[in-house]
Amino acid sequence: MGNGNSNGLISNNIRNLRFHHDEMTQQQLAEKVGVTRQTIVAIEKGKYSPSLELAFRIAFVFKLPLEEVFSFEWNNL
Repeated sequence: MGNGNSNGLISNNIRNLRFHHDEMTQQQLAEKVGVTRQTIVAIEKGKYSPSLELAFRIAFVFKLPLEEVFSFEWNNL
């Protein structure tokens, strides 16, 4: 995930959270956190790992702690 240098896997609940927040679109979430829709698509698909700041902004939109939006799993454990 991300740039390929990580020894772990970041997963997220963004798609599910959007659905349960008035079926928020990817575009609406992107506008709220200041990125493009394509960035949200890539994060949801696990093709891009967000910066820590962006991860916190996304969690803030859903009024949830970071660990309820994103999770991290080490590959080598």
